Amino acid sequence: QVKVVESGGGLVQAGGSLRLSCVASGAILRINDMDWYRQATGKQRELVATSTPDGRTNYADSVKGRFTVFRENAKNTMHLQMTSLEPDDTAVYLCKAIIKIAMFGTPSGEYWGQGTQVTVSS
Repeated sequence: QVKVVESGGGLVQAGGSLRLSCVASGAILRINDMDWYRQATGKQRELVATSTPDGRTNYADSVKGRFTVFRENAKNTMHLQMTSLEPDDTAVYLCKAIIKIAMFGTPSGEYWGQGTQVTVSS
């Protein structure tokens, strides 16, 4: 069984910073892409940042220059460093990981965490 768990959310004032973490655990053979999404109340889920095992990253235009995603591959962990936070960043932040589990013949699959709430006050 594989679990993906996010942490690090909270309440912060506009202009502040937070670091989110996403940890995958279980019978993992390999993790490919790991991504951060967010979903604000009443809005569609939005892709925030993507990361590959070799360190390539990509960001939504709305967070470029403010957010940084990075991996600790040996720990099956991904972080999202968020700076200069704005009220529009308020959302549940979710982690998605493409994981190959240690079971012969099983293809890679998507695994999602439950999310962590980020609230930015003005």
